[in-house]
Amino acid sequence: MRNLLDFLKKYHHWFLFIFLEVISGVLLFKYNSYQGSVWLSSANVVVGKVYEWESKTASFFTLSKANEELSLRNFYLERQVDQLRRLYADATRDTTAMERSELQFLSQYQLIPAKVVENSLNKLENLMTIDKGRSDGVEVDMGVACGNGVVGVVYLVGDHYSVVIPVLNVSSSRISCAIRDRGYFGYLHWYGGDPTVAYVEDIPRHAKFRLGEWVVTSGFSSIFPSGVLVGKIEQAYNSSDGLSYKLKVQLSTDFSCVRDVLVISDKSIAERAAVMQAARDSMNIKQR
Repeated sequence: MRNLLDFLKKYHHWFLFIFLEVISGVLLFKYNSYQGSVWLSSANVVVGKVYEWESKTASFFTLSKANEELSLRNFYLERQVDQLRRLYADATRDTTAMERSELQFLSQYQLIPAKVVENSLNKLENLMTIDKGRSDGVEVDMGVACGNGVVGVVYLVGDHYSVVIPVLNVSSSRISCAIRDRGYFGYLHWYGGDPTVAYVEDIPRHAKFRLGEWVVTSGFSSIFPSGVLVGKIEQAYNSSDGLSYKLKVQLSTDFSCVRDVLVISDKSIAERAAVMQAARDSMNIKQR
């Protein structure tokens, strides 16, 4: 207590000065309209700036969730566009049945949002790491996409992280693709170098298509549903044996800035694998 009194006694003139300054300020801005208006506008500017900073900070920390929602929405919109295109092309058929079929097909898939935590572009065998793993429902051989299109296939799975083989992998990436609305299919392959370009091989010679048309996933495998964007046809070449076409495709996914992705879980994979294994076992028994 004595120390407090000594402190107040030593610096009492400063406390008196501050008190008088506050009183003077109150009297000045309260009873003088001009000074009061200046104070009010200055205070409004300061408060406005504080609210602006607060809003920007809140927006920054909600960007992650917004990106996940946008990726999900883009993916579903692409599927809806593909569905509407089919319905329009088959307008003479029972469109209600077509729509029910599409909805039933989509119900097989569950989308697991994830974030890319590590990625490479400058290697021949590029790999990607995402922040979802076994505990989140991710399994090996699940497809990975983003709002703009195909990304890759899950290769290794840990409890909380997974490694993905992206399209940009020379030896391990091979995704079944088709020319949209044409039905001709082939396999996507990347040869290294430019990360924005890949090639679809084994397109039959009798295939009809135009430059600028879209390539999408074919849906022939259990990894991706049909209609997921792959890229746009830029050029067509003859294969080395002259029996098929090789298409140069501008990839729809920008791998240099991909952050939010979706792991595609097909609920029917286990059933299909069991049926296939049963068929193989049956064939082995007959051969014996």
